[in-house]
Amino acid sequence: MSKYDDASWHSGGDFPEGLPEKNGATHTGMFLNWCIHHDLISDELKEDASEEIEKLKRREVTGAEFVMDALDGKFSDDDLNDMGNSFAKDYYADDTDFGNRFSSFADDYINLFDAKAEENDYEYETFYHIEDTYENYDLMKQLIDHRFEEWKEYKNLN
Repeated sequence: MSKYDDASWHSGGDFPEGLPEKNGATHTGMFLNWCIHHDLISDELKEDASEEIEKLKRREVTGAEFVMDALDGKFSDDDLNDMGNSFAKDYYADDTDFGNRFSSFADDYINLFDAKAEENDYEYETFYHIEDTYENYDLMKQLIDHRFEEWKEYKNLN
């Protein structure tokens, strides 16, 4: 098993005081939520977290809540199917050829929410202050959809 992300990597050290630990999983939750809705998750995850996945699909929980509750804050290659892992290794992981040519998930996430904040004459104190809401997920979802189409072209999958 290879981990893509772990909320505990974020909640130590420079993590802002007073924020819930799940804020360290907001970005991961948005990506994994998108993967679930595009059937890029492993059969094992579908089986192990079927109830939580249904709650996510009904928007009863957010992606970050799903990551924290169903996955103990960890996101690994065991959670995705082959195509999901291929996409995550090129887009979610940092410093990849795809990410350098187009953009990485982290860069898209930061740039999108910095632009949203700027439009509203606001500035996020940190990456972890981005709200874990479906309004924000819906914005990020559009961007991931776009990157996924670029990625399929990049991989000659169309």
